[in-house]
Amino acid sequence: QVQLVESGGGLVQAGGSLRLSCAASGRIFNLNAMGWYRQAPGKQRELVARITSGGSTNYADSVKGRFTIPRDNAKNTVSLQMSSLKPEDTAVYYCNADDRGLGYQINYWGQGTQVTVSS
Repeated sequence: QVQLVESGGGLVQAGGSLRLSCAASGRIFNLNAMGWYRQAPGKQRELVARITSGGSTNYADSVKGRFTIPRDNAKNTVSLQMSSLKPEDTAVYYCNADDRGLGYQINYWGQGTQVTVSS
């Protein structure tokens, strides 16, 4: 079992910046894609950003140019650097990761961290 622990959530003023971090631990074989999803009240969970172990990234249109998703493969961590934050970025942010063993892949989720952007 892989555990994902997020940190860095909190309150921030609109236009400000915030950095979330996610650390994977436990019985890790080989982490492939890691990413961040978010879910606002009354809305479906959506992809925010994703990065593969090779460094290929994918961002939601709503965050392009404002968010980046740096990753440290050696430390099994992924971050979400958020800038120019908007009130509509308010959501619970979840870390996600795929762990690959020989012939299988398991998807894991963190418990989420609240990000609230005030105006």
